[in-house]
Amino acid sequence: MMPDISQHGSGESQEWKPVENTPVVLFDRVSKSYGKINAMGGVSLAISGGVTGILGMNGAGKSTLFKLMMGKIRASSGAIRLFGTDPWKNPAPYSRVGFVPEHEKLHDWMTAFDFIITFARLHGMTRDEATKEAERVLKFVSLEDVMHKKIGQFSKGMRQRVKIAHALVNDPELIILDEPLQGCDPLARTTIMNVIKELGAMGRTVLVSSHILHEIERITEQIVILHRGRILALGNSHSIREMLDQHPHKILLDCDNPRELAKSIIKINQVTGMSFASQNQLLIETKHLGEVHKQLPQTIIESGQKVTAIDNPDDDLQSILMYLTGGIL
Repeated sequence: MMPDISQHGSGESQEWKPVENTPVVLFDRVSKSYGKINAMGGVSLAISGGVTGILGMNGAGKSTLFKLMMGKIRASSGAIRLFGTDPWKNPAPYSRVGFVPEHEKLHDWMTAFDFIITFARLHGMTRDEATKEAERVLKFVSLEDVMHKKIGQFSKGMRQRVKIAHALVNDPELIILDEPLQGCDPLARTTIMNVIKELGAMGRTVLVSSHILHEIERITEQIVILHRGRILALGNSHSIREMLDQHPHKILLDCDNPRELAKSIIKINQVTGMSFASQNQLLIETKHLGEVHKQLPQTIIESGQKVTAIDNPDDDLQSILMYLTGGIL
């Protein structure tokens, strides 16, 4: 909800202006330990503009990363800067941040409209300003038709959109979304994805965490992969996939006659191996996944065989982590 600055030291208020030509978010060798447990180790990261996906399995450190940004916990070592400012010395940059945590309870007895107005007022707006702003953000997340319904009547996807709307009420330059797609139905996921992409297109800096690779790839090409509190890979999705091309990828084809189909598939130069996964499945191995996928449709047509499904069984985050860690998770 509102940025938690209760742990910051007291002191006189400081006039604050963003430092020019600096990253919106900067982590410089940041570590966080709880006794002997190292939750984050030596993370260095600079992010500005557009949407960045923070990927990792449960326990990878995604929520720890966000809590460190929001001042909910303090780093054991290293430096964190928001808009070039140390938020532990001056929390003023949080006025330009919108945060949607993974878990929180909403006020189910309130309407979405009243809920958003309340937070707009907490940001210092007049009632007229708050009303106008509530209407704007609820329309932006496609809830204008139900804004006067109680939140307790909303689906999971609608509740997530209320949370996003509340995070946008102060017109933030940095928006942090912790697992915003978790538990949402397909339609809600698509709506939320479109909202996130629109925010990125507007020039905002948006950080979105998830443990599902293809969801993040639908939102952005800029990806950070976390594993055990460390950055395992960083870059656009294409460069990360290029890193994986040194390892064989698998393509699974469901077909009526896999042995006959294999006679045609073997002619694709980039295919390095094949096996029969079952009586009706052909498993292909390749180090050039994209190139094989380009040639597959024409090859299947020319073979005369009927293929009912094409799948990439190792094209998920856990498999990528297995590749990048040498099989040690």
